[in-house]
Amino acid sequence: MSKQNKIIYWVATLWLALGMLSTGIVQVIKMEEEVAMFARLGYPAYLLTILGVWKILGVVAILVPRFPLVKEWAYAGFFFTMSGALVSHYALGDGTVEYFGPALLLVLTVVSWYFRPDNRRVA
Repeated sequence: MSKQNKIIYWVATLWLALGMLSTGIVQVIKMEEEVAMFARLGYPAYLLTILGVWKILGVVAILVPRFPLVKEWAYAGFFFTMSGALVSHYALGDGTVEYFGPALLLVLTVVSWYFRPDNRRVA
């Protein structure tokens, strides 16, 4: 792996981890704004806890060494969660502001997954 690819991987992965960890914490503690947004999207409040815990566990999975199969599942979960968020906002006709966070995290997920080192890939 080239030095440039390592830099791309770590920058994307650290930003992804920061974004998922922060949104995961916000969901676990059920911040008022997050609860209101989920209600507006038509989702039950208990889903916040489920998604938040899985996001935090996914961050741990992509950052710790080894366990490439668990990393694949974490990336898949991030991809499905963020693409689902985009579709949910689209279904309600939300403006571009609501698309920014999920779209950014979706792009970071794909970039991090694509540039991951060989020792973080399923053989």
